[in-house]
Amino acid sequence: MDYKVKGLHHVTAIAGNAQRNFDFYTKILGLRLVKKTVNFDDPGTYHFYFGNEKGEPGTLLTFFPWDGITTGRRGTGQATETAFSVPEGSFDFWMERFENENVIYNKPSKRFDEEYLVFIDPDGLKLELVSVAGDNRSPYTTEEIDHTKSIRGLHAVTLTLEGYEKTASILTELFDYEQTHEQVNRFRFESRNVKDAGIIDLVCLPEERRGMVAGGSVHHIAFRVENTAVQQHFRDKLVERGLNVTPEVNRDYFKSIYFREPGGILFEIATDDPGFTVDEPLEKLGTSLKLPQMYEVKRKDIEAILPRIEE
Repeated sequence: MDYKVKGLHHVTAIAGNAQRNFDFYTKILGLRLVKKTVNFDDPGTYHFYFGNEKGEPGTLLTFFPWDGITTGRRGTGQATETAFSVPEGSFDFWMERFENENVIYNKPSKRFDEEYLVFIDPDGLKLELVSVAGDNRSPYTTEEIDHTKSIRGLHAVTLTLEGYEKTASILTELFDYEQTHEQVNRFRFESRNVKDAGIIDLVCLPEERRGMVAGGSVHHIAFRVENTAVQQHFRDKLVERGLNVTPEVNRDYFKSIYFREPGGILFEIATDDPGFTVDEPLEKLGTSLKLPQMYEVKRKDIEAILPRIEE
């Protein structure tokens, strides 16, 4: 058995208005709605999965949209930046697009020899586009965003922490990451096991106030493993270190375990299988509301509560 963590599986964030969230990620960023389901713990709330053509692990940014939710606050104990990979030479296109769509953004900057472009989604979630050569993941394309410009998938996540050493030890000693760069208070860790979606930056801000997870903030980040046997291996290792880890939870499209890393951020380990085509064919992904089996008997009630999404 190949016991490896293979970088990021997905990032899950919290939004406000569901229609606005859907429009931004599908129509402005050009991602595919891979799955339209509900929050398994709150079935009156959507769970949107946005990703590439096939909804592959490592390309997914997902949302719980709660209309009217309080706006969160960036600070320590949070995943504060989520970066996507885009082709080299595409920043002019994206800046023009952001300008035309009234998206808040900054001019490109450089970090660790990478050019990146910061922008903000309608709920205040901080995102980045990073210019990456040789990312061969198959993108989703639209009439306005072709393959020379389109997002390839997740590239990196930044965690802001009061102190970074204990979090770093989870990454290096258990998840097979290595520290590759350091710049003032930012420490970069890269997975030895994957080429894409394998970067975690730890930013140490001991004097920063604690963040608040709510609208416009990341709820959790998920790491990727092949199957439940590998997942159980890492669960055992985490428990040995004294961390409180949930039992396996079935999310229909993957199996999950959850724990809070030493800095307080919620981590998930999610399996690759069975994937998003388990209940919809590839060409129909995201076209209908999918409910976990336990809620099918309440489908009419749930559909009456959920806001209608104009696609």
